Amino acid sequence: MNTEQNPAASAPEQATATHAETYTIGVDFGTLSGRAVVVRVSDGAELGSAVLDYPHAVMDRELASTGAALPPDWALQVPADYVAVMQSAVPRAVEAAGIDPAAVIGIGTDFTACTMVPVIADGTPLNELPEYADRPHAYVKLWKHHSAQPQADRINELAAERGESWLPRYGGLISSEWEFAKGLQLLEEDPELYERMDHWVEAADWIIWQLTGTYVRNACTAGYKGIYQDGAYPSHEFLAALNPAFERFADDKVAHEIGELGAAAGTLSAEAAGWTGLREGIAVAVGNVDAHVAAPAAQAVSPGQMVAIMGTSTCHVMNGDVLREVPGMCGVVDGGIIAGLYGYEAGQSGVGDIFAWYVANQVPARYTEEAAARGVSIHEHLTSLIQDQPVGAHGLVALDWHSGNRSVLVDHELSGTVLGLTLTTRTEEVYRALFEATAFGTRKIVETFNASGVPVTEFIVAGGLQRNPFLMQTYSDILRLPISITASDQGPALGSAIHAAVAAGAYPDVPAASAAMGKVNRAVYTPNEAAADAYDLLYAEYATLHDYFGRGANDVMKRLKRIRRAALGGGVDSLPTDTETTALEGATA
Repeated sequence: MNTEQNPAASAPEQATATHAETYTIGVDFGTLSGRAVVVRVSDGAELGSAVLDYPHAVMDRELASTGAALPPDWALQVPADYVAVMQSAVPRAVEAAGIDPAAVIGIGTDFTACTMVPVIADGTPLNELPEYADRPHAYVKLWKHHSAQPQADRINELAAERGESWLPRYGGLISSEWEFAKGLQLLEEDPELYERMDHWVEAADWIIWQLTGTYVRNACTAGYKGIYQDGAYPSHEFLAALNPAFERFADDKVAHEIGELGAAAGTLSAEAAGWTGLREGIAVAVGNVDAHVAAPAAQAVSPGQMVAIMGTSTCHVMNGDVLREVPGMCGVVDGGIIAGLYGYEAGQSGVGDIFAWYVANQVPARYTEEAAARGVSIHEHLTSLIQDQPVGAHGLVALDWHSGNRSVLVDHELSGTVLGLTLTTRTEEVYRALFEATAFGTRKIVETFNASGVPVTEFIVAGGLQRNPFLMQTYSDILRLPISITASDQGPALGSAIHAAVAAGAYPDVPAASAAMGKVNRAVYTPNEAAADAYDLLYAEYATLHDYFGRGANDVMKRLKRIRRAALGGGVDSLPTDTETTALEGATA
């Protein structure tokens, strides 16, 4: 693995704990909140947790500081909210665990990705400089900020034209969610801020910087989101061909020392010790991504074990002992999950987000009232109404692209749809069709890996959506695979705590810590053959629609997005192209 080891990572100075038991803390920074979990090092027992909802949540319609409207497909956050998690959730989790803070030997964190923070040399985010507080590009660009799709398209077209060797490592397409597309958007839409920015930092690394005072770039996001392959970023020539002012982007804004996963990035500073109530000098693990760090929590450290971290979105990660090019994957990185193995990643940009959107915007009030009367959530109520319906009886098939398609099409100009609606279609039937659509999307990913020589031998689910048994059974039937479940409700946080234990020297490596601290229940759900056969018919229809709308036969989704942007004042670049206008005219002739 090509990494430059951080000198601080080898032997963190820390006070010697004399307690019979020691503990680590994992902090999982999600899309809407951050959660801290206290974990016992000897066996992975989770003793206490606390959560903080981000005070500013996600800014996708207006900028909180001014109330100014944001363009379509933007998603911003305030970095101070992440520090607030350390100040609030960590001490409350320690209190809930009932342990002596002095017995904590390390802390690890994980983050959504690719979530980018523009900062000056000392790590101060640009939005915290008063003169830039009203500039949208000064804020964190959350992973689901998708308005850099035009820049991603140019990166992909140029890389394909030039035959760039790194492109196949990402399934042939770079996502608009990733570092280079978002960085190019910043340059072209706010060049003054681009020049003022000293570092373009993954939030996963920025929070570690705040905890230790040291900026260390983690190997995971460098490889998956930062196009760092075989020890190098894209060349000056390539970047200059995108935009002459972008030539030194990798050197000047992105490149930095890289820390190996499971190593220590440094030690907890006095300031951060004051935030958290922990001892100054304990080990702080190198940053990581929420999905990838969950693999050891699920004891999925061997080739073929695919872990699906299912929440607002789903990320699929898996180790392999061979290097293969998988169409539409998010990347393959040497040591990207576990040192010594190739880490593969794929994903779906919307899963839980789709279900949440549906119940918030499409469900009549009487359903919510019925759920309240029964003392259950609206999601539980809708599930109970539909789970006994025979497969296919709703007459529907949906595409799960409400937040674009991450894998295998890698195109965030695509959008969701439901086909087969009639005047007799019930609310809960559409809800079920959306469940099935996300499972079909996962099946497309699994089939693509299998066909590319990276076989999926086990499917393990982590994340909040595992709590819906009907959804899990649906996935098992559609995938025709047993579904194992992590025995932790906080897989990423547990994974971060496992990495913290390794960083603190309690275990020699991540696989050893995973064996002791990880938790998984094997084959909790198994396929029902009759249901699987019925789902095969629906999946065939999904696959036809997937290729028809997603591979260029009908670009209506992209045309509609262009029309929308134009209607909202997006400018000339947002208008339909001549080719698209001709297609529209032909469709209405």
